[in-house]
Amino acid sequence: MAKIEPSLARIQFGRLIPMRDGVRLSADLYLPLAEGPHPAIVLRTPYVKAGPRYTERAMRWARDGYAFVLVDVRGRGDSEGDFLPYRRDADDGYDVIEWIAAQPWCTGAVATTGASYSGRIQWITALTRPPHLKAMIPMVAPSDTFVEFPTGVPSPMDICWYHMTSGRTMQDTDPVDWLEVYRHLPLETMDEALGRDIPRWREVVSHQTLDDYWRVLSYQHRFAEIDLPVLHISGWYDDEQIGTPLNFTGMVEHGASPFARENQHLLMGPWGHQVNGGTRLGEVEFGQEALIDLHALERQFLDRHLKGLDVPKLPPVRIFLMGENRWRDEPTWPPTAMRQVPYYLHSREGAQSRFGDGRLDLVPPGDEPTDSFTYDPRRPVPFLTDPTSSQIGGPDDYSAVERRDDVLCYTSEPTAEPLDLIGPISLVLHAATSARDTDFTAKLVDVWPSGFCQRLTDSIVRLRYRDGFDAAQSVTPGEVYELTIDLWNTCLRLQPGHRLRLEISSSAFPKFPLNLNTGDDLATGTAMAVAEQQVFHDRARPSRLLLPIVR
Repeated sequence: MAKIEPSLARIQFGRLIPMRDGVRLSADLYLPLAEGPHPAIVLRTPYVKAGPRYTERAMRWARDGYAFVLVDVRGRGDSEGDFLPYRRDADDGYDVIEWIAAQPWCTGAVATTGASYSGRIQWITALTRPPHLKAMIPMVAPSDTFVEFPTGVPSPMDICWYHMTSGRTMQDTDPVDWLEVYRHLPLETMDEALGRDIPRWREVVSHQTLDDYWRVLSYQHRFAEIDLPVLHISGWYDDEQIGTPLNFTGMVEHGASPFARENQHLLMGPWGHQVNGGTRLGEVEFGQEALIDLHALERQFLDRHLKGLDVPKLPPVRIFLMGENRWRDEPTWPPTAMRQVPYYLHSREGAQSRFGDGRLDLVPPGDEPTDSFTYDPRRPVPFLTDPTSSQIGGPDDYSAVERRDDVLCYTSEPTAEPLDLIGPISLVLHAATSARDTDFTAKLVDVWPSGFCQRLTDSIVRLRYRDGFDAAQSVTPGEVYELTIDLWNTCLRLQPGHRLRLEISSSAFPKFPLNLNTGDDLATGTAMAVAEQQVFHDRARPSRLLLPIVR
């Protein structure tokens, strides 16, 4: 982003906004030079509002005739109160929006924006229905609890986030050996291994089902209560990607009015958790089109809904097709031309590692032997990622990981012509275990002719939660379960000569917490057991990958 001159705004630092309980939140106001009133945009953040990444953005909006209000959430930065993640953000959001609307420099029309934590709190604030909230731009917004990490407890990597936000300012992550911290058991005392007392961490890992503690923060079953236009933004490699397409389709189908349902827009790029962060992610270059004028699109959306200008409406869906490296517009998500096509798992001698004979094709299985592997939580399958929680995974090369015998690999034939995969992916898996509880993981990779194995999507199922998170279910060793693993979404043109490969295992560490295979409490357990795993792909139990093919 080019530096914006400070002369483009009238700035008021440290304005204190009173909340209903007397706590005051600190806000920096960036007002246009022209006399108002002006429509307003508010960004509330736990990441401390002072700094160029926020202030340059605020200047840009002031230049465009919007009052931009940066607010430290309760207990962070210069705001009063205690930081209890998400717990007071809905009511605080309502109070901030209504305070802004009542100011003489505001027209009364207010929009919200922000990424990650700042994205999710827009949704829970919208449920309180502030009268002057007119539009939202949530980016890389987290989902409800257990949607992204369906294991009953957070990712071990979440402890890094709790550390970063433990004080009023951002805490340094460099002195910590994060991989050593993530290996610590039990999960409950991981904060001790970190060297910081974090009561909130111990609290969240103790709530392992969808109880009242989590339900009060859930929003993805309540879209019918939200009557707002929304610009939904994320990336195919955002580690919280799943929420954005879910929120878009949820609002299109269930928004509170025809106006809301008809004014939803989805923008998905070849990005990670940092939206529009560049043209390259990891080892993969996505080309110059990957970096866009995102501000112009946001302004087009808000000029329409806050200023009432007669500007062109954004397309319902704008998505970046990886592999082809270009943008395409669609009327719906998933595209109307998308068909879920089953690709069946096969093997004869065994699918252990990429050197086995596991196959992936359109032919339903007949009588085929079972594939098996041993899962030892003392020797988990690695998930390739940077050590902090800022970006969990990317288009990384899994060719070395696929050498392991505890990774089953099922590979398609090379494509003869381009194949477009655009939409949600899921795996129907027939599996059994010798353990009292265990996990099954799935990962889809694009195998390049060079041998580079680019991760596309991955996910996990924990057997005790195979039927959902209302309650844990018992697991019977040896019983064959039909499991469905949601592998989220992708948008890829598989080029000629490339192949698809499905990896199946029982761990992806440190992205997902280890299943210790004992059935013990997830927060306090330390004992480990080795699990013998079986994957079935025969006529009676046709394990299959459902791929979103667009012809």
